[in-house]
Amino acid sequence: MILTILAAGPLQHLDTHGHEYWSRMLPPEVQYVLQHILDPIAGQAVCLPVLATVAVVVAHRRRSWRPIICAMAAEAAFYVGVGGSKVLLARPAPTEQDAEFFAGGILKDGWHGISYPSGHAAEAVLVYGTAVYLIARYTAASRTTVRFLAAGVGLIALNAVAVSYTLGWHWASDLFAGLLTGGLLLRLLVWWDTEAAAREREDQELAAERPLVPASYERTEKLAA
Repeated sequence: MILTILAAGPLQHLDTHGHEYWSRMLPPEVQYVLQHILDPIAGQAVCLPVLATVAVVVAHRRRSWRPIICAMAAEAAFYVGVGGSKVLLARPAPTEQDAEFFAGGILKDGWHGISYPSGHAAEAVLVYGTAVYLIARYTAASRTTVRFLAAGVGLIALNAVAVSYTLGWHWASDLFAGLLTGGLLLRLLVWWDTEAAAREREDQELAAERPLVPASYERTEKLAA
């Protein structure tokens, strides 16, 4: 919230003056790598299959639907939380040369009219972070493995920010807002799944403690009544 207020005011000056299509200063080969190899890593075409694969494998091994439900919840959170913010705030991308909020819109400028917060930056944290969470919570992966995977998520997020900024596709505040939004949604997802699992465990414990009543006794009680 604070970053959004700043991005709508004081940070606009920094956004506009700090923006440049830096990749145009680089050799064509480097531009190609940035745009067609590094940038898609945080996009739906790559991160969604990764999350889906992790969720299905973990669900199969645990004999539980919860990992798949978590993956679906992460996708829903992305489209509702990040997508909804993009449409609501309607900030044009740098291609429109306007950093004002509510000046764009998907109907007016298409995808170039909804740049805040950055979807790629949010996906890097939320989608890949959910995959690591599923591995950490529902498998026997060691702490070292989980830390290594978490560091990988950090590198992917850094890559998403650096590449998008170098290509000039986002204002700087778009990218930081994407990281924060993705992190917030990930924390909410972890909290929701942890609470749901705790409630299920409590229900199972109560069911196990409930005394079993013989069927013959139940029939006798009904006849007596």
